Order: sequence, then C-alpha cells, then structure tokens
Amino acid sequence: MSSAPALSLVHDTVPRDASVTRLTLWLLRYGSRRSAGLLAVMVTMLLKIGLDVLKPWPMKVLVDHALGSQPLPPTLASMVAWLPGAADPRSLVGWSVAATVVLFLASWALGLASAYANIAFGQRMVYDLAADLFAHLQRLSLRFHARKSVGDSIRRVTTDTGCVSTIIRDALLPLVTSLISLLAMFAIMWGLNPALTLLSLAVVPWLTVVLRRYMQPMFDRGHEQQEAEGKLYDVIEQTLSAIPVVQAFGREPYNDRRLERAASETVRASLTLTRVEVAFSTWVGLATAAGTALIVWAGGREALSGSLTVGGLLVFLSYLRSLYGPLETALYSPSTTQAAAGSARRVLEILETKFDVDERPDAKPLVRAGGHVAFDRVTFGYDAERPVLKNISFEAAPGETIAIVGSTGAGKSTLVSLVARFYDPTAGVVRVDGHDVRDLDLRSLRQHIAIVLQEPFLFPLTIAENIAYGRPHASREAIETAARAANAHEFIVRLPSGYDTLVGERGATLSGGERQRLSIARALLKDAPILILDEPTSALDAETERSLMGAVARLTAGRTTLMIAHRLSTARHADRILVLHHGQVAESGTHATLMARGGIYARFHRLQSGAPGGLARGAQVELEA
Repeated sequence: MSSAPALSLVHDTVPRDASVTRLTLWLLRYGSRRSAGLLAVMVTMLLKIGLDVLKPWPMKVLVDHALGSQPLPPTLASMVAWLPGAADPRSLVGWSVAATVVLFLASWALGLASAYANIAFGQRMVYDLAADLFAHLQRLSLRFHARKSVGDSIRRVTTDTGCVSTIIRDALLPLVTSLISLLAMFAIMWGLNPALTLLSLAVVPWLTVVLRRYMQPMFDRGHEQQEAEGKLYDVIEQTLSAIPVVQAFGREPYNDRRLERAASETVRASLTLTRVEVAFSTWVGLATAAGTALIVWAGGREALSGSLTVGGLLVFLSYLRSLYGPLETALYSPSTTQAAAGSARRVLEILETKFDVDERPDAKPLVRAGGHVAFDRVTFGYDAERPVLKNISFEAAPGETIAIVGSTGAGKSTLVSLVARFYDPTAGVVRVDGHDVRDLDLRSLRQHIAIVLQEPFLFPLTIAENIAYGRPHASREAIETAARAANAHEFIVRLPSGYDTLVGERGATLSGGERQRLSIARALLKDAPILILDEPTSALDAETERSLMGAVARLTAGRTTLMIAHRLSTARHADRILVLHHGQVAESGTHATLMARGGIYARFHRLQSGAPGGLARGAQVELEA
C-alpha cells in the first residue's frame, strides 16, 4: 500500500533543549537494570584507588630509608618488621623493588578485570537501549515512518544508543570514583603537608571557569555532529535502496556529489566539535601543569630547607598526579556527557514519540473474527485540515469480496489501512464483528487480517521462512500445502535447495510472478478471515496475471476481501464495487449495476477496455475530473 504523505506529527519529538541532567537521569535506569555488572565495575574501580594509594610508598622507602639515613616511621617499621632483613638497607632496597613489582602486577591484573567488566557492562546497556528503541520504532505508525528516513532510524538504533555507555560507563562512574579518589588523595596529602595540599588546589577556580565556558558549546556541537552523520546515513540508504533506478537513469555522479556534500558537512561538524574539545583540554592541561610547577617550586624549597624529605617530595608529587588525574576526570565527565547527550537526545526523541495508533489499557482480544467489516461515517486525513476520506460508510459481510476503485490519490490504500489500524480515523468508527477496532487488542486484530501487496516484500530468509512469516510455527506440510494452492510449489522445487533456498534481498533473485505467488502463499498459510489485496496482479504481465488468478480465487474463497483494483477486469468479479472519488464513495454496486448506471465506473471501464495508451490515460483524467 502506498505510504502516507510526509506531514508533521503532533507531539512527535521532545524539545530540542532537553537538559543533560534529564537525559542522564533517564539513562541511569539502564545502568540499574544491570546491577551485577555495575557492582563489578565499581569494585574494580575502588580496588584501583587502593592500589593508587599504595604505589608511591616503595619509592619513598627506597629514597628516604634504604638509600638515605632517615629512620622508618613507627607505623611503617611495624609493618615491615616481619620481613627478613628489613633492618639492612640492602635488603630494604630489594623489598622496595619487590613491592613495586607486586603492585605493578596487581594493577595489571586489575586493569584486565576492569576492562572486561566495563566492556560487558557498557555493551549490555547499549543492547538494552537499542532493543527498547527498536521495539518502539516497530510500534510507531506508518505516518511516523513516512516522514522519517530509514537511514536515520538505523543510525539511531545502531550508533546513537552508544550514548548510554558513554554517559554512564565513561563519564558518571569515573566521576564517582574520581570524587572518592580525590577525597582519599586529599586526606593523605594533608597528612603529608597541609600547606602544599592547599596550594595544589589553587587551580580549581580556574578549572571551574573553563568548564562553564566550554560545556554548552560541546553539547551543541556534539548534537550537530550527530545530525550531520544521520544525514550521511540517509544519502547512503536512499541510494542503495533505489540502485536499479539510479543505474537506469545514470545518476551515479549525482549521488556521488550528494554523498560528498553530506560527508563534507559531517567533517565540518566533527572539526568544529574537535576545536571546542581541544580548546577545553588545552586550558585544563595548562592549569594542571601550572599547578604541578607551583608544587615543584614550593616543595623543592621545603626540601632544601629540610622541612620535607626528598622521598616525601616524590610521594607528594606522585599523589599530586593522582589528585590532578581524578580532578581532570571530574572535569572531563561533563564534557563527555555533553558530547554524548546529542545522541541521547536523538534516541529520546523516538522513545518519547507518542503512538498515533495506541492500545487502550482495557483493550479486548479478538478471539476469532467472523469477518464482518463496517465503516460508519469515517473521515480521515494525514493533516486534519485536508481529509483524504470523507464520511465513508459501507459494510462487508463475512465472505464478501468488495473491490475498491478510483483514481490515484482517491484514498483507496488509506481506506483499507484503517481496517488493520495502521491509522485511526479522525472521525467515525471502523468495526470488525461489531467491535470498534480501537477497543481491540492490536496484535489479535492484525492476526485476523492477511495482506497481499502490489509489490510483495520478501525477506532474505529461506522460501519456507518467508511463507511462514505470519505463522512461524507452521509445519513443513502446511507450508507446502499453501505453496501448492498459490501455484508456487512447482517453481520452488526447481530451486537449488527447494524450500530451504535463501531469497535475495527483497526477493531480488526471483521474478515478479514468483514473488507474488510466495506472497499469496503467505496469506493462505496465515488463514485469516479478513483479506486485503492491493491489486496483487496489476504489476504483472497478462500471461503471469492469468496464471495467478486461480491462486487469488482460492485465497479469497470464504474470506471477507477488500481488494484495491487498478485493472477493472479483476473488479468485475467482486460481489460489490465501491468507486472512490475525491475521498468519498461516489458509486456502489455490482459490475452490471454500475455499467447500467453509466456513471464514473462505466466511463472508466469503457476507456480502459478500449485502445491502450492515451485512452487509458484519459480514463485516469476522467476519474480525477
């Protein structure tokens, strides 16, 4: 069925100024889903802080106590007293080296464990978010998908969902551990030298100014980059989806230029973001470098005066690096969050898109439909001010076949789409077996409806899996029975692997008639009481159409059928024909009744059954007049 016009939705996106705080709080829910992984990451991070606290001390023991003449402090002396030869400076050198090696190996092993825990935790969060987004996209209406490109949606699912890992694993958790590390380092440094500790914090006001200056620009530039990359995906998806048309009309150079423009825009956005990030990191690096230089100068003077040992200065400088490292991490966390917030906002835009076709909390399942379909004063429009259908009323009794004819744009596809609730009417009611379809469980409603499109869609699965797509647990016997009824069995068994033959993308390895036979077999196997046919033979040649008509007849037998008819040769056998004109039912009746009336249908039929070419086009004009 034809797609809906690309018109705007009501409440379809969140405000573009969605705050980083709101985005972060929303994403934290995905971290809480993976509590075991979160605990593993936190434990490894805390153990790393403990190792960072211990790392400088072997160097202090070596410089001050093994190589120098300083006695061991009482606490340290009691800790190493049990070591063999601890009182001998030569043995103390060896133990200092051994402690350094042990701490290195422990840090290396912990790094491996931390990397594994981080990757597992981050990927699981990404898959959780991607699964939620994918499920939501599948439930959104055709109206939404008509105005959103496939390439952009693919990027949101496959790339933008990485924001949850970036924000939680790469920004928030390091921020938490950095704060813990800062407190630990500050406490130890205060015990070593309070004056130098206070002096080391002189850079904090400047770092705060830098953060406030660059945080919002990084957020804005990050979102611009994501949007530019989404457009690049669009160009690729649109071109590859239409590759036969592209090649037929020789438009490869034009698409090359489109891709070049989109790539240039993406590069420009990336460079703009990079310039902001480089400026931010430069100012942060200058501040910490200046702070380190200040401590070296002040600490060196204290070491020369004898108020601080050389080992004490080395330990303090080591802790200073451990202080500035977490401080930089704490500063970079907002910038990391800002950069990923652009992707988070793109994901949230979809997840907060309201369903045009939503299921009511008290929706009732449709247990077994008899097939009675009724339209009661139905009006519908993609835009409320421009209705496509106006005050449509008719009934289709169980087992009855109704053909729907009319000019292009008359609303034929839109009308049958309302039965399956691809859209909901603006006014009026569509009923199945006396139930307003809006009161029914959506899944159960659609289980009772089978659809055969003019352009059949096949998946890159086996022949058997394509036939059983609407009834995935069907037996091979049931699949073959449906294929025989659709006149498809003969060509299937001639394929290299028979029913296990893989179909190419969109069924490209099969002919149009073969694809349509499989589509009919799929509808037959589903065995739904309501059938929608979007003129399944109009795109085929006359000989192929004749070979398919028997399969179509078997498909419609005993089912309520709404058939969009472009060729009136198929409409004439319907129990009733509806003629749509400017969104309204202009005529209704059997073929013989409408021909005798001499109205729109009769004129259309005479022109279509006459000479081809101009007369057929004249019939179209006649209907549109």
